[in-house]
Amino acid sequence: MRVAYLECFSGISGDMMLGALLHGGVKPELLQQTVAALNVNAELRISRVDRSGISATKVDVLVNGKLADQPQRSREHAHGHSHDDSRAHPHAHEHQAPNDVSTGDGHSHSHSHAHEHQHGRSLSEIREIIRHADIPHTARATAIRAFELLGEAEAGIHNVPLESIHFHEVGAVDAIVDIVCASVGCHSLGVDRFVCSPLNLGGGSVTCAHGEFPVPAPATLALLKGAPVYSSGVNVELVTPTGAALLRALDCSFSAFPAMNIQSIGYGAGSRDLDGSPNVLRISVGELLETGMLDHDHSHQEVTVLETTIDDLSPQVMGYVTERLLAEGAFDVFVTPAQMKKNRPGSLLTVLCDETTAPTMREILFRETSTIGIRTRRERRDCLERAMIRAATQWGEVRVKESRLNGTVTNFAPEYEDCRRIAEANSIPLKQVQQEAIGSYLAKRQSSSSLSDNTRKPLSTKSHVA
Repeated sequence: MRVAYLECFSGISGDMMLGALLHGGVKPELLQQTVAALNVNAELRISRVDRSGISATKVDVLVNGKLADQPQRSREHAHGHSHDDSRAHPHAHEHQAPNDVSTGDGHSHSHSHAHEHQHGRSLSEIREIIRHADIPHTARATAIRAFELLGEAEAGIHNVPLESIHFHEVGAVDAIVDIVCASVGCHSLGVDRFVCSPLNLGGGSVTCAHGEFPVPAPATLALLKGAPVYSSGVNVELVTPTGAALLRALDCSFSAFPAMNIQSIGYGAGSRDLDGSPNVLRISVGELLETGMLDHDHSHQEVTVLETTIDDLSPQVMGYVTERLLAEGAFDVFVTPAQMKKNRPGSLLTVLCDETTAPTMREILFRETSTIGIRTRRERRDCLERAMIRAATQWGEVRVKESRLNGTVTNFAPEYEDCRRIAEANSIPLKQVQQEAIGSYLAKRQSSSSLSDNTRKPLSTKSHVA
């Protein structure tokens, strides 16, 4: 299993994540292309800086040629319509120098007082900006989920409906750039799991739209439910809402440094130096040695099930809707033949998704299909432990998905998309690629001498390939 381990000993923010990704091997051209695809008149300025003796990559967002984030003593939050506050808000609303939510470092920003509070971007507007960008579907889903998580955190804090939330600070151009570029960069690593250290929150207080608040800010704390956190005592905000939302959107698990073969390392810099500690985020990417160690708490999941029956929709539209739902983060989508009233043949469309993405799924169903009602329920899903193993073939690497029960491999199968890509690129039969990938996988598993006892148990010979 290929993993990325994030060490947040000095917190995490969006720009620190970008710096770590670039230092760790993500191509600058990829992120510059992503910014251009957003069409928000922004660009990235990338530089190398020193943080307490550590050389790290610093990323700044330029909007209309001007620096977007100026580190001071304020923080970003979204607010509902009912909040008529004209005081300075962390992260510029839409004025001449919009500030980003993630300059994590004592990572603070503050802006001029003339903020047009009522003119923030709504969640729907931000979704549309991201959806119209030419970026990978998986990265798009992660970025949208990060903003939805931020919105839900703020809606809960202010006790207002989600759609009434306007992202005055978080919705600034530089925040959108940070979140979308971080999502694209993370998915370009080709990792199967993101793992994170305990989070150093910092201390002191931050100036929010409604006065002084102790660190962590309310939205940050809401996003970090269930995560291991601590404070080193430094009186600056180290984890920003953007950083917390990215960790949640990437579905990070938390542990000490795992046993892994490290292949690349990156350091992303915050905006200021801290006394006695390098203000950086470190990312390590490599192959996990003990592939079962991160899956023990993922055997049970709660999923949201959305269902609707339709008898007047073109099969072409049904196929399009299925692709849209999967692109926006659905776990699975399937269509079942159904006999409907008046003996008309129809279809039962079922969507499995996370509770946080359910509103997006419903919106797609209502907008793109002819349904006038959707049934929703929560169900428990029991899952086998899963891991991705990379198998070498003469044409390139193929990922092989393993499933385990109590540590014993019960099923394995080469990833279809990897095999299809290789087959098309080399004009060879698909089944030939699949068979060689299986042979390479079995040889790798049987010759490995560095796995834990669980992964050394006899392998099942079952595979999804005949």
